[in-house]
Amino acid sequence: MLSGLVQAKPQQARPNILFIMADDLGWADLGCYGMRDFATPVLDQLASDGVRLTHAYANSPVCSASRTAIITGRYQYRLRVGLEEPIPDAKSRHGLSPAHPTLPSLLGKSGYRTALPGKWHLGAAPEFGPLKSGYQYFFGNMQGGIDYFTHKAGVGANEPVDLWEGEQLVHEHGYYTDILSQRAEQYVRAHAREAAPFLLSLHYTAPHWPWEGPMDEAVAGTLKKLIHADGGSLETYGKMVAAMDSGIGKVLQALKETGQADNTIVIFTSDNGGERFSHTWPLSGQKTELLEGGIRVPAIVRWPAALKPAVSDQICIGMDWLPTLLAAAGVAPDPDFPSDGVNLLPVLTQQEKAIPRTLYWRYKSFQQRAVIDNYLKYLKIGNNEFLFDLRQDPRERANLAVLQAAQFQRLKQQWQQWDATMLPITKEVYSHRVPGQRQADHYAVGLDD
Repeated sequence: MLSGLVQAKPQQARPNILFIMADDLGWADLGCYGMRDFATPVLDQLASDGVRLTHAYANSPVCSASRTAIITGRYQYRLRVGLEEPIPDAKSRHGLSPAHPTLPSLLGKSGYRTALPGKWHLGAAPEFGPLKSGYQYFFGNMQGGIDYFTHKAGVGANEPVDLWEGEQLVHEHGYYTDILSQRAEQYVRAHAREAAPFLLSLHYTAPHWPWEGPMDEAVAGTLKKLIHADGGSLETYGKMVAAMDSGIGKVLQALKETGQADNTIVIFTSDNGGERFSHTWPLSGQKTELLEGGIRVPAIVRWPAALKPAVSDQICIGMDWLPTLLAAAGVAPDPDFPSDGVNLLPVLTQQEKAIPRTLYWRYKSFQQRAVIDNYLKYLKIGNNEFLFDLRQDPRERANLAVLQAAQFQRLKQQWQQWDATMLPITKEVYSHRVPGQRQADHYAVGLDD
């Protein structure tokens, strides 16, 4: 198996890792996944050169919960911070414990350089933060979202800037997506002179609200709330995604020009499903929902030294990246914190066929539950329960709960057994929802009560 071969390589041959994560990007928001309203040439080419996954999932339909799973390789429901859906603001007392091993801490201990330009959203400084959880360099925002021009996590003259270099607040002018791309490009070029491999986590806030393209600085002065429920458009959304795509192109070009591209694992994905302007066809649902549109995400992996271009329908999830990347780097996991994910390398390298998977979700708002067992999905929203065959019905329209009653009951019971092993959801847990007052297509009577 490739994981064994990689572990046998000398340290200097270990791959660099560039982990790029969008924020609230819909499953079909890239041309290679079906977008036709705007172009994403860089990411489309990345998909052509690498492995494009068609059944990749986020651990949660909101960001800090899914980010907890990605960085720890575990179901977020095992950690108190992971119960928050998401961490609501900087006043929250919850965050990722510095004592918990993470992807950057494990790689860092083995000699990797680790850096995060971009979004953190796993607890506020000084108690929590990227530098306390394994990153050696951090430039970005601590909270869930910031204005692309003022770099504030709210609106108003008295609102503090949420832009940090290490653990110091800083001020910088410019469009935030472009700033992050520039920082990542600079890191890649500077690293070419170093012998140690790197983990570069480029975590954009794009295309998360507020709805501001690169030329929309004037819009920042008109906002009443950062969530920007009274603004945005498909055109603006396209410009936000295009700016991210272009910036990624500059980072990839830096890898090429410095001779690091061949042995760099590049991963692109999203923290959860798309929001109000996202394209998710043929899926239904969006962020905050366990429908496919809320949890299925684009995922692309390129590693020219080891992977051939392919399209894979392997079911995978965010917490798989930790064991996969540790295996590629020849780094042992922490035995006291076993991952709930799996090493995908044998499938990505086409040495093995698809691995059977059973994955679980829960989401406090509307009492949502879900299980996916090899494309068969149990779903509960409020008091309504469903069974779907995702291969035949990715839009989740044909409820098979009666026709396949035995399978329905089996998955429902499996979810209950799994849930009993996780931390309980308490009254104090925050959970974000999309109410009917905000979106006209969320009009169901009773769900907003």
